[in-house]
Amino acid sequence: MSDLLKSMDISASGMKSQGTRLRVISENVANAGSTALTPEGEPYRRKLVTFGSTLNRELGVELVDVRRISRDASDFGRRYEPHHPAADATGYVTTSNVKSVVEMADMREAQRSYQANLKVLQASRKMLQQTIELLR
Repeated sequence: MSDLLKSMDISASGMKSQGTRLRVISENVANAGSTALTPEGEPYRRKLVTFGSTLNRELGVELVDVRRISRDASDFGRRYEPHHPAADATGYVTTSNVKSVVEMADMREAQRSYQANLKVLQASRKMLQQTIELLR
């Protein structure tokens, strides 16, 4: 029975981590079209989630966790828009480094990982319930 509880904890940690990843991706998508507010300013910078593992000594298993949420150092985009308040002397506006296609692919991957962990959690719960029924 303890192995079932361990698998449930592992799956729950995976769901929590992927939930954080989905939240960060949503933030990136929401800010994809942002621009700098001034010619010298910076627009929204894409965020990245880094995962790691932590040993749960009580259970003796490795759980997934979010190690950090960092900023993507890739270059910002530039768009010619001379009448924009944030346009520089050449008429270009600095735009976010978020690429919607990349974010959608990341979102799909995170959703699938979340769903896989949910299925493992549900299967473990069902097996645990059946074990309890057998013991009655």
